[in-house]
Amino acid sequence: MNVSFILIFLLFGAVATYFAGDKFAKTVALFFSLASIVGSIFILNQYNHGLSSDFKANWISNPNLYIALKVDGLSLAMLLLTTVLTSIIIFSSFGNQYKNNRNFYALVLFMSFAMVGTFLSADAFLYYIFWELSLIPIYFIALVWGNGDAEERKKAVIKFFIYTLAGSLFMLVAFMYLFQKAGSLMIGDLYAVHLTDQEQFWIFLALFLAYAIKIPIIPFHTWQANVYQKSPTVGTMLLSGIMLKMGLYSVIRWQLPIAPFAAKMYMPILIGLSVAGVVYGSIVALQQRNIKKLLAYSSLAHVGLIAAGAYTLTLDGLRGAVLQMIAHGFVVVGLFFAAEVIERRFNTQEISEMGGIRIQDNKFASMFMIIMLASVALPGTFNFVGEFTLLYSLYSANIWFAIIAGTTIILGAVYMLKMFQHVMLGEANAKVFKTITVNEMIVFVVIIVVLLFFGLFSKPITDLVTPALQEIVFKINRV
Repeated sequence: MNVSFILIFLLFGAVATYFAGDKFAKTVALFFSLASIVGSIFILNQYNHGLSSDFKANWISNPNLYIALKVDGLSLAMLLLTTVLTSIIIFSSFGNQYKNNRNFYALVLFMSFAMVGTFLSADAFLYYIFWELSLIPIYFIALVWGNGDAEERKKAVIKFFIYTLAGSLFMLVAFMYLFQKAGSLMIGDLYAVHLTDQEQFWIFLALFLAYAIKIPIIPFHTWQANVYQKSPTVGTMLLSGIMLKMGLYSVIRWQLPIAPFAAKMYMPILIGLSVAGVVYGSIVALQQRNIKKLLAYSSLAHVGLIAAGAYTLTLDGLRGAVLQMIAHGFVVVGLFFAAEVIERRFNTQEISEMGGIRIQDNKFASMFMIIMLASVALPGTFNFVGEFTLLYSLYSANIWFAIIAGTTIILGAVYMLKMFQHVMLGEANAKVFKTITVNEMIVFVVIIVVLLFFGLFSKPITDLVTPALQEIVFKINRV
């Protein structure tokens, strides 16, 4: 079995979901998302036994382009993250009612298809196609099924669309130039092409604009908080849990190995911008009164730390970035789902209108607390492994980067504990908080098990991604 079957299955699932009708759409979507996990595990098993799951076929003869998919430890980790989180996100939405269910769930599966394609592509043009395709479903999910004032939502979503599309055009121009130099857009050929220092600078800058917007890195973050708030929670979880990882993954897979000299030359600036995002996101999160906006700025701080680690250009930095990308994906989906559970019952996102939930449902309060503590990197949780590795890589690059970035632990603990206090503790709320359902509990339990298991035993993921990252570090250090 080659990895193209995962893409075919997700695409077929999106079509089947649409034709299943509103009554059965979510069930069909969940079936295909779970089946994609099974396929991903099968591909992982093949990889562990030394069997290739790569796929390559001629696509366009002039220019010479391929439908090429590459499976290594890094792409496999992102494939598993995407398929598992897609299933969790779809299942978490069962407590909501959406108009035109079939359209909604078909778009979710189509977005998963596009994101998986982005992580697997070994031809730059195919990669670009999948990168752009992922933008279409989230645009409509946020615009049609979002919340709040329709005009404000429209402005936020259009701003997001224009930002990301503009950044993508810079990336396309960079790939067109590289094709002129290499005569191919296969990733191995792009790694091998010789670029002058000036050429590397412009290529690096063009790719940086695309990835900095998607991650986002300040000052390219201004679209994020409003889109996270205005989107339905499913859209927010897709954006924060998976889609922003496309930018971080692309930094590691495409940007750094293609233009390593520029990466080394501007490393202090790149780390500085990323660390600034850590501090800025944390400070702004402290001031938020809307729970989804607070979580959005918290996410900005965490991905800033991930980007900073990746830009250290060290094996520890890249490995920490990948570990934290996966950990952040699960914890941020858990946090946004907790906010969704509260909104279902209290019909508000305002923290001031919450409180006293622990008295009415201590099971929910306990599970929310575990995920919240994982978010602040409590030892024994998955996030601690990633953050410790990232801070160590920053310390190796420059002790001051590590000290400043370390504020994410202190400030993160402050705003998350403060949020938990106002949302969960205090006297019983006048509004009734209905005990969480079995479906809601299953979502929380799955996320908590992942965060605790890999917090105590991260070796399987480390062993999976390290060989691919070693190859990338070798290519970065060839200059």
